[in-house]
Amino acid sequence: MTDRLTIRRPDDWHVHLRDGAMLDHVAQYTARQFARAIIMPNLSPPVTTAEEGAAYRDRINAAVPAGLDFTPLIVAYLTDHSSPDEMARGHDEGIFTAAKLYPAHATTGSAHGVTDVAKIMPVLERMADIGMPLLIHGEVTDHDVDIFDREAVFIERTLKGLVRDLPGLRIVFEHITTSEAVDFVTAAPANVAATITPQHLHINRNAMLVGGIRPHAYCLPVAKREQHRLAVRAAAVSGSPKFFLGTDSAPHAVHTKEAACGCAGIFNAPYALESYIQVFDEEGVLDRFEGFASEHGPNFYGLPLNTGTVTLERGETLVPERVGEVVPFHAGETLGWRLAS
Repeated sequence: MTDRLTIRRPDDWHVHLRDGAMLDHVAQYTARQFARAIIMPNLSPPVTTAEEGAAYRDRINAAVPAGLDFTPLIVAYLTDHSSPDEMARGHDEGIFTAAKLYPAHATTGSAHGVTDVAKIMPVLERMADIGMPLLIHGEVTDHDVDIFDREAVFIERTLKGLVRDLPGLRIVFEHITTSEAVDFVTAAPANVAATITPQHLHINRNAMLVGGIRPHAYCLPVAKREQHRLAVRAAAVSGSPKFFLGTDSAPHAVHTKEAACGCAGIFNAPYALESYIQVFDEEGVLDRFEGFASEHGPNFYGLPLNTGTVTLERGETLVPERVGEVVPFHAGETLGWRLAS
């Protein structure tokens, strides 16, 4: 039995650091575990220009505690009115690593998102030309589509066409939650990959609903049936370079989660690696953890692998009930691995 594992320092390819006081509170947890992170741009107002991206990057760097080596990778927020020239300029100047497609009203901070992908085709064509990845929150928002079916319907209505029509565009299907998404990404060309969160490896939709409504297990896309959790889990531990780590850590203060209309998002950053490695341990494939956490993502993005390392060891990690005013994923639970000091 392996009791200690040293891996190349990992990256988080999908995280919400928020802004203001929340940014100051949570940035440390991502920076402590990860060398780089793809930072989501759904602020209020969202990050749509290179200048806004550079300013946000400065605020993130200011919030990271001194002594931590961390690089935020800024993402542009696409709207119906996004400019191909602005995306290309931000990418060329090293400000935008990628651009994010939120279907309008799909999740937190998506009110300014894209109402019809046809409206941004000139932007996507330019992105394909310059090698700028597209990150997709893959859900439809039609009121007649059940919330548990929105990801699968998005694949049929939108994603298949994008992959067919833009074969040169690198696409990350983010935080996948269904067997349909696993099958699509697996069968897709090499320019299509997916991120997987820790929560979608550990919980199914019962976590939100059995024994009472549990708002701290509510995120978007929502957790699905057990069959889908198992499919996503199998993809994560498969060793396929198409699947890599992206926490989608999304902090909200307790009072905004425990409300009549609670916010979507799970804050998993403080114990992300401990949560992920437990899955690989339970599946008996610890030898595949470094690929998922540290290699597949940078290889897909065309970025160098990190040179530093982190070490995890078998041992109890008691997750607190709260981290400041935020309830973390696994609150009150004991995980079987810990980061070595």
